[in-house]
Amino acid sequence: MSGTERTSLWDQLRHAFAVKGSEANPPTVKQLELVERLCSAIVKRRLTPAASALFEMVRPLNYLGAQSLHFLEPVATTIFSRDEYREFTLFLERRDAMDLITDRLDALQAGNAADN
Repeated sequence: MSGTERTSLWDQLRHAFAVKGSEANPPTVKQLELVERLCSAIVKRRLTPAASALFEMVRPLNYLGAQSLHFLEPVATTIFSRDEYREFTLFLERRDAMDLITDRLDALQAGNAADN
């Protein structure tokens, strides 16, 4: 095997497990609206610390968690409609979903703290 063939094989294998970056597929307006509604509900109920801890714990498994959310659909539909819930689970499959949610949650919490 020559050096050229090794480089070619290495270049092929280097990206074997690569995932698309978040900039390749930005969240839709509908998904951002759902994140806003979720974060507002969390802040309104004063559950920000617990929710932030939960989101940080599940960050490495957010794609798997998005797949398992069908189990929680009866509870989650108290915040979202069935179609919105499905859109939200698609949003959670994004690698940057937890970042977007926690950033928005922190911003809402900071605004809520400033109001008090």
